[in-house]
Amino acid sequence: MEVENIKPWLFRVQPYQGESLSHFLGRFRRANDLTPTGLGKATGLGGAIARWEKFRFNPPASRQQLEALATVVGVDADSLEEMLAPARVGMNLEPIRLCAACYADSPCHKIEWQFKATKGCDRHKLHLLSECPNCGGRFKIPALWIDGHCQRCFMRFTEMENYQKFVEV
Repeated sequence: MEVENIKPWLFRVQPYQGESLSHFLGRFRRANDLTPTGLGKATGLGGAIARWEKFRFNPPASRQQLEALATVVGVDADSLEEMLAPARVGMNLEPIRLCAACYADSPCHKIEWQFKATKGCDRHKLHLLSECPNCGGRFKIPALWIDGHCQRCFMRFTEMENYQKFVEV
């Protein structure tokens, strides 16, 4: 058997309900010890992976690109498309926002938190956080969220719920 015929295997990562593509790509890459460049090469998408992790979708991800990504990550293209903001919905690239109460229920970044129209969490009736309430540091891109804490002071996201204010209805 020749070495060229050995195909690499990858660990599968199941997406969370409502998870953003940025967060999913970061989890997938860490599970498989890949860099954005390595995943870009494996999928044939090059620098698109790094752009998508930063919520840069100009040009938007095509169906063909999502299918190429789906082949490698083992998640169907329709599920990957759900991790993107719908075309009719505007997105905030920055700041990265978080509902600590939602994160406590499901440890992932939700794509809806980045929608321009989203002012707070509909489920918990709380304002979204855009910085750590302990140190004031802005949240990193979700692809870099490793253990669910502020990367500056290490305050856990789940502890931040006490600092979220209620949304007035």
